[in-house]
Amino acid sequence: MKMKITIGLTLVVCLLAPCVRAQISKPLTPAQVIELREMAKEREIKQEELYNLEQETARALLWSTGTFFRRVYSDEFVGVLPAGQIKDKAGWISAIENSGIKYSSFVATDIRVHVFEETAVVTCLWSSRGTQGGRPFYRQSRVTHVYVYSQRGWQVIASQETLLPG
Repeated sequence: MKMKITIGLTLVVCLLAPCVRAQISKPLTPAQVIELREMAKEREIKQEELYNLEQETARALLWSTGTFFRRVYSDEFVGVLPAGQIKDKAGWISAIENSGIKYSSFVATDIRVHVFEETAVVTCLWSSRGTQGGRPFYRQSRVTHVYVYSQRGWQVIASQETLLPG
């Protein structure tokens, strides 16, 4: 019986120890506060830059031009299209420039940016309207882009597009 009580008390002490240590931690120094603020500002700048890149992606798709993709997409890029086809950078650009789609609008909304040091995952909703083969269409897709930060700035290394029903 004493053994069970001892084990029980030991468990309670082990579980409460981190809480006690957290309560008696030292306050941040002014230098640490400044560093945390700078890190937050840098993170905000990265998020804004990635948000803008998603907006530029939509504009490049609207105009069916590969120039943006040549600059921002990594040579190691791999993309998955809505029907499951896998495209490398050259195949992706060729599909955009030779699709036969004429967009009247293409917008990226609901852009969510998640930065993890030098890597970022960005999700958004693509809504487009236009004609393909003379037939009008309206479609929406959920898109995920994975970016890495390199000497050339943010580069897309992966993309996944899922066509929404409707």
